[in-house]
Amino acid sequence: MATVAERTATAGRVAACWSCRGPLANAGTAFCETCGTIQPPAPVDHFVRLGLQPGFAVDRTALDHAYFDWARRLHPDRFASASARERQFSQSHAVSLNEAYEVLKDPLRLAGYLLTLAGRAGPEHERTVQDPVLLMEAMEQREALEDAADLAAVDALAAGQRHERASCLTALAAAFGAGDLATAERLTLRLKYLAKYGDEIRLRRMRLAMSA
Repeated sequence: MATVAERTATAGRVAACWSCRGPLANAGTAFCETCGTIQPPAPVDHFVRLGLQPGFAVDRTALDHAYFDWARRLHPDRFASASARERQFSQSHAVSLNEAYEVLKDPLRLAGYLLTLAGRAGPEHERTVQDPVLLMEAMEQREALEDAADLAAVDALAAGQRHERASCLTALAAAFGAGDLATAERLTLRLKYLAKYGDEIRLRRMRLAMSA
């Protein structure tokens, strides 16, 4: 994957419209400023694609606004009577736009993506966990969930999981903001385990509710 510097250079490179050959502001421009023709999607990162500042503290309102605005402008239905090339470009843009939105709105995927942009492996690449504190925490959580015999006990664990997740998100934002990638990597893995724990809690609750 290209480095941050390479992606920035790509996004800032002067390009030309494939239709009128007019200059484009940058390689990530979706429409030609001269003739208005849709351009092929450029290999820019998700933040550039949506016109947002990179970072973990993504403003959800700004993200939604940017996504729905671009989705409206790039929707394939708007190019139903256009050329085959333009229809293909609009479909490719729609796929890239949806992927960018899905990543940036999900804290776990966003954290992993930021680590990838920084040249570090995200949580999806973890094979074994070396953090003894995290391993102990996960083991204790699993035991507590197995011991939860009623819905009240499960709900108490769920409340604790939500609190721990919120604390982890706050710490992650601080780590990314400070450029502390080692801490961000560790917290991202913890967030992954908390997400898995939340899924297990919901499954346990559903089974207890069905057996009640």
